[in-house]
Amino acid sequence: MWRSWSWPLALAVLLPALAYAEPPRFPAPKCSGDYADDTSVLVPRAREYERQHYSYALRNAATYECLSYGADGNLKRMRKRAVMHGTAFGYRQVVVSGAVETLLLTNQHAAEFPAVTDEDHAVDGVPAGCKKVAEMLRIVDSESDAYERDDVPLVRVVADPQLDVAILRAHAPLHVLPWRIGRSAALKERNVVEVRGFPLGAFAATNVGKVITAYDRDTFHEWDHDDFVVDALLSSGNSGSPVLAVSCKTGEFELVGIYHAGYAQGSALNVVVGIDQVRDMMTTLKRSPRGGHGNEPVALAARDRARLQSATHGLGDLFFPFGPLTAAVQRRSDGALVFQVMSRDFPLRAHPLVVFEDLPAGEDPGFGDLGRVWFGGPAGLRALSRSDLDADAQALALRVLDALRRDALATFAYRNAAREAPNTRERFDQVSRAERTLKRTVASRRDQAQNLTELAERLQPQPGQPTVGIADAFAVPIPGEEKPMMGQRGEKRAPVQ
Repeated sequence: MWRSWSWPLALAVLLPALAYAEPPRFPAPKCSGDYADDTSVLVPRAREYERQHYSYALRNAATYECLSYGADGNLKRMRKRAVMHGTAFGYRQVVVSGAVETLLLTNQHAAEFPAVTDEDHAVDGVPAGCKKVAEMLRIVDSESDAYERDDVPLVRVVADPQLDVAILRAHAPLHVLPWRIGRSAALKERNVVEVRGFPLGAFAATNVGKVITAYDRDTFHEWDHDDFVVDALLSSGNSGSPVLAVSCKTGEFELVGIYHAGYAQGSALNVVVGIDQVRDMMTTLKRSPRGGHGNEPVALAARDRARLQSATHGLGDLFFPFGPLTAAVQRRSDGALVFQVMSRDFPLRAHPLVVFEDLPAGEDPGFGDLGRVWFGGPAGLRALSRSDLDADAQALALRVLDALRRDALATFAYRNAAREAPNTRERFDQVSRAERTLKRTVASRRDQAQNLTELAERLQPQPGQPTVGIADAFAVPIPGEEKPMMGQRGEKRAPVQ
């Protein structure tokens, strides 16, 4: 028979025990913003959709041609093959001429080998100074897949090196991401993320982590974009993987970024390109303009020429970088500017690769006009007028001259700013930003420098052709006594009367 407790006796027994009892624990909230801190928020159907594989192993194979000299002094051509693996994921199917094709996203560095190898653009197994002559992108099963008949060829649609993002096209219907595009700006620390890719190219894998920093500005090398940092354990083959967060509103995944790099000395510090910067590119299939100014740079004006002439008045700062090459600018007594682009062997070999005569624009408010061009070799310079160049050579010369003007202005402006002591944090940050911008500009000139080198090799003086020295570029032409110019085929061209 049970005995009933009296209230006074019950309280006397229970109160001491309650005094030492731990307070009740309530689970931490899983949603404090747009995205969840825990995957348990996922609705059941989300896992069903995830069974569709929309991430693919990406293989990029390139062939490089390397030049060297043998013991007999003859030129040797050697070819090297380079292969890397990454991840791409489908995000949209399109119909082209009645056929279904698929658009995919990945990293630019996974989809494109450098045009020329050098210290800043190294490729495993390929020496510096080699030129890319072929490249092939394919979807494979994994890095060990040697059966090519079922590979899916890919072509690049658009790439943005500053974002480190590329859009690829497969001429085949592939599974695409079943989730909506999210908002990377809405991410917060401790939000959970999933990454679906191919670590080391070995196999398909899903990694889970947390957002540890919601904003990180990435200006490493050519990159210039906003990242967020996650602590998921990722590897090199994960480059290009989709990064997904769980929406608190729908309980489903949303695409919030593209994994693209990790910290070399951090075991789980990985940076992700925020998807907000990629949204327009995904729709328009064009690179998004930077800073609202469009893709075309603002035209240089007469005041810019005056600044450059003032900077070159003395004999001090004459040299500045042009991609991997060294350039110089000097003012001539008649107001013309003479730009020199030195060979890769400079200063071991001091002869210019190309010399440009930049003439004053007269009454035109612009910067100036391209005059004569000299192409150099060990024997001297070969002088050509602008009309001696074919259409492609003229277009390249004008582009290079415009780039030289801008790079000289940027370099001299940075040097002037760096000479002053950064006595405030604001001043220090300003100089640091200018330095990073200048380094990105230098890196962006690599293709132009390579194209200019190839043009100079084609138009440099050949044995038996007359040559002139660099003093010819600094001699002020006498009106009415213009010297005959050597045309591309060696014939003399008289001045137009």
